[in-house]
Amino acid sequence: MHFERWGETILGAVVALVAVGFFAFAAAQAGQTSGGGYDLIARFNRVDGVAVGSDVRVSGVKVGVVRSVALDPATYMAQLTLSIQNDVQILDDSTARIASDGLLGGAYVAIEPAGMDALAAGGEIPNTQGSIDLLTLFASFAQGANSSNASAESQP
Repeated sequence: MHFERWGETILGAVVALVAVGFFAFAAAQAGQTSGGGYDLIARFNRVDGVAVGSDVRVSGVKVGVVRSVALDPATYMAQLTLSIQNDVQILDDSTARIASDGLLGGAYVAIEPAGMDALAAGGEIPNTQGSIDLLTLFASFAQGANSSNASAESQP
């Protein structure tokens, strides 16, 4: 009976060490980008769901992260600083848009390449599309459907 308690104690210690190791590894990996990168700026009217550390993707492939989210006091637009991998060139006429991984998924910045020349570090992505407020979209759709039904019913 005394040996059973030692076994439980050792097993509990092993589980605790594995948990501490996991959290230490996760903390060390948080916020890191592979191989450094260069920064680009993008301004949006809405960035719902995007936060520091959100993915930046080109054709669905992660090429960077959102480094900062701030409000531009002159234009009242959200200004994102994107950290892009050095081996990826973003072209000068590209479009950055806020996209999401499904209804419950997190938001990310999707870049659609266009143009001829690469943007220099510190440059600004010229074309942006902010996030869509799904609740407002559903409400306007429902309101449009109700008004169509009401007008159809009033006709003889």
